[in-house]
Amino acid sequence: MKQFARILFEGAMQAWQQLSANKLRSFLSLLGVTIGIFCIIGVKSAVNSLEDNIRGSMSRLGNDVIYLDRFSWGEDPGANFWKWMRRPNFSYDEYLTLKDNLSNASEVGFYQFLGMKTAKWRSNNVEGVFVLGITEACRDLFHLEFDGEGRYFSPIEYQNGNDVCILGGVIAEELFGPGIDPLDKEVNINGRKLRVVGALKKSGKEILKPFNFDNGILVGYNLARRGFGIRGKGEFERTSIMVQANPGVDLEDMKDEITGVLRGERRLKPKEENNFALNTLSILSGLFDSVFGTLNVSGFIIGIFALFVGMFSVANIMFVSVKERTNIIGIKMALGAKRWFILLEILIEAVVLCIVGGLIGLALIAIVTFGISKAMDFDIHLSLSNTLIGILTSIVVGVLSGLIPAGQASRMDPVEAIRK
Repeated sequence: MKQFARILFEGAMQAWQQLSANKLRSFLSLLGVTIGIFCIIGVKSAVNSLEDNIRGSMSRLGNDVIYLDRFSWGEDPGANFWKWMRRPNFSYDEYLTLKDNLSNASEVGFYQFLGMKTAKWRSNNVEGVFVLGITEACRDLFHLEFDGEGRYFSPIEYQNGNDVCILGGVIAEELFGPGIDPLDKEVNINGRKLRVVGALKKSGKEILKPFNFDNGILVGYNLARRGFGIRGKGEFERTSIMVQANPGVDLEDMKDEITGVLRGERRLKPKEENNFALNTLSILSGLFDSVFGTLNVSGFIIGIFALFVGMFSVANIMFVSVKERTNIIGIKMALGAKRWFILLEILIEAVVLCIVGGLIGLALIAIVTFGISKAMDFDIHLSLSNTLIGILTSIVVGVLSGLIPAGQASRMDPVEAIRK
């Protein structure tokens, strides 16, 4: 153990001497390793941060929820768009049928897009506000979070279709401004006065925001039917149904049950294909897996070329180092140093040089990611796992670049080496 520690120390010292004695040459030689590590780990850090952000957003969709829609998340929109457009919208009656007949469902929710409206309060108004009519279960299915003392519709308010609403975070801010509590204030939506019972928290820094109601207003579906002129089956009306499975229920079993009930409700013949789509989080996860995999491979390919350049540069340094120390190596071998001792000493020197280049690359990544996070308000970071991958990659490059010079040094004839 002591002998190995001595070899490690001497190899590190010789690497330091190479760096300090030939600064420009060492810098240019290690530049390839630095750029390679920067490309590989930089891209990997960016992709991992992006993936964490998107998967964190997608987790809000729920692993146990099935989304019924005209459109399929897993099919090509270009090839299927007109087929999807010919499909009927989901109706409120279909929602009630599913709610009454699904034995494996814990929650069934329904929502309908009611159009773009203008919201007013006193002299303030906000145009282009989307309004959604939602059922009672949507609170949990949408994972709604309220600011302050805000709340969801009470059962009585929902059943009676009372004139109450919930504001998105941005709409509440634009209508009332800072310091004014919107609760119990009356807002005018296209001539109809609605009392505010809650304001939602603004969405965070997520790139993918599956339930982003910042610029929307939510009303109970009974109020929507009574006060917003729902036509029922308009060509471009946006309706959707969400079904949450009971704990322990397999989603495939849940899909089969939904398909049976909905096909019966729509009176589809046995040979007719479904005119609806059942979407789950796993579909999006599969799509993103392929995207993130491609990005990681691209970064690796770019970085590997830089690492090859760096590997040959470090190998060149080691050839020069061996040449300059030929007589010293001969003396060591004449005094009894084993060939593996010389081999390991040169390899450690090469590894230390590459680790230095890799650490410089990692330091650059840390600086760049910190700057991007501050400038773009997006959390991108260099994780511990990526740091370890960068160091291990540097070690591998060091071993590969030092193999030939180290082998050449270990095979020297001591007498011939001393004469040089």
